[in-house]
Amino acid sequence: MDRKLLGNRIKEERLRIGLTQEQIAERINVSTTYIGYVERGERSITLEKLILLAECFHVTIDSLLHNAVNDEPRLRDNRIKSLWNSSSDKEKDLIIDIAEVVLKNLSSNQ
Repeated sequence: MDRKLLGNRIKEERLRIGLTQEQIAERINVSTTYIGYVERGERSITLEKLILLAECFHVTIDSLLHNAVNDEPRLRDNRIKSLWNSSSDKEKDLIIDIAEVVLKNLSSNQ
């Protein structure tokens, strides 16, 4: 698990709900300094505190961990699927044409 990515997720959620590090620290019974360390990825967080944070943020633990686990290939695939599914048939044809040009250029440059 990547502590920096987890820390970033925690910070994003804290900011999303408009709480300060002090407010979060008080709610989960830790120091503000500790929250700062966790958000910067300098300290690990216990499962107990992660559960409390998820409750504070009204999210699931796995949503906090989602980007912290090396999940980049799956995230990329989901992004591609989402773009594809939201595209019209005409846009899909254009995407295919662009991908073919890019791949052709990449293979000719190698």
